Formats: sequence, C-alpha cells, structure tokens
Amino acid sequence: MELQGKVALVTGGARGIGAAVAKELARQGASVAIVDLAPGTDLVLEIEEIGGRALALKGDVADLASAEEVLREVTARWGRLDILVLNAGITRDSVIWKMSEDAWDEVLRVNLRGCFTYAKAAAPHLRGQRSGRIILISSINGLRGKFGQTNYAATKAGIIGFAKSLAKELGPSSVTVNVVAPGFIITPMTDAMPAEAREKALAEIALGHPGTTEDVAWVVAFLASERARFVTGEVVKVDGGQYI
Repeated sequence: MELQGKVALVTGGARGIGAAVAKELARQGASVAIVDLAPGTDLVLEIEEIGGRALALKGDVADLASAEEVLREVTARWGRLDILVLNAGITRDSVIWKMSEDAWDEVLRVNLRGCFTYAKAAAPHLRGQRSGRIILISSINGLRGKFGQTNYAATKAGIIGFAKSLAKELGPSSVTVNVVAPGFIITPMTDAMPAEAREKALAEIALGHPGTTEDVAWVVAFLASERARFVTGEVVKVDGGQYI
C-alpha cells in the first residue's frame, strides 16, 4: 500500500471529489481526517468497512483558529501530518453585473482563504518533519475563465498562484505542493447545473463523457505518494481533454 503509515487531511471531504479522495487515500493505507461543515460520519463508516482509519471533524475552512484546532487534534491523535488536500469549495454563479458582494465574498472566503488557513496551520508541522505533500484542487476554469463564474474562476486561478508560491517556500523542507485542475466531473455540484450548461460542457470534452470523482482521486493519490517525490509546483488537468 503506497501510503501505509501516512496521515492525511482532506478539507471539504464529506462528499463529491473530497469524499472520493478521502476513500482512495484510505485504500492506499493512510489514516484520513475529513473536515467539512457537514458531519462526515457516514464516510468514516465506509472507510472503516474497507479496513481504513478515519476521523470526521466539523470546521469552517475560512477560520484560521478552527484550522489550527483541527491540526492539533489530528496530530494529537495520529502523531503527524503527511498529506494535506485542500479541496473545499463552493459556487455562487452569476454574471458580474448581477453578482452581489456577498456572492463574491463567500466564494473567495471558502475557496481561497480556506487554502490559506490550512496551509498556514500545517506548514510548521510539515517543515518540522521535513517532509509532506500538499495538493490543492483548482479547476480548468481557473486556467481559462468561464462565463458567469468571475468569482469562482478568480479563486481557482488564485489557488494556482498560491500553490506555486507555496512550492517555492516549502521546497527547502522537502514538502511538495501541486494542483489538480478537474474539468467536468460528476458531483452534486455539477448535478445542479442547468441542462443547457451540462450539454455545452460535454460537447467540449475530447473523450466525449464527463469524469468521475475517482478519476480525480487517483491523480491526487499519485501526487501524495513517493512516486511523485520530484514533482512540485505543477498543475495537472483531469478533464478528458476539455481544456484543449
């Protein structure tokens, strides 16, 4: 098992891509802490049923004090932190002339500040043990933009710049930082898309079908493993050719 003995933390881990990532890291042997506003107790049971170890924690990812408390709880229980997956994200789509200040602020608060808080809280642990992996979940829309998503695309582009800078800062401590940029993936978030938007997205995909959360989780698991020890500052698209 690639990640036997490792400890992982996944933000926004109770459903969608985060849940798939948590399960895959557990399958690979990691103990996994799942942080979400919603309790992840059902997911913990699923992971325990396959022989893994998991912990569900409730927390607001944008709250630095909460992030620091979560890190204390995880390291107190399992003694270390090896893998940090920054996945928590929301959408509040609207064209800019109709977008409210709240819709702008909420998306930046969760999607971008939520990466800052956990990276800041985790950095002392990772630097102290001189090893670790940070994987951030962005989007191809952070690379190309998307009509009606100025707030969301801005955060996903910001995540990429944040990650590249973080890779430079943590590289001397042997900590890698990489980004996964999914395209159209079947999740509760994409299930809520209008039919016309879904059809347009599907038409863009070279492979002709949407991806699954497992497609993203497998790439995250690779980046978390020793096989990716010399990969840092990279953006890996998981989109079936939607971006090209």
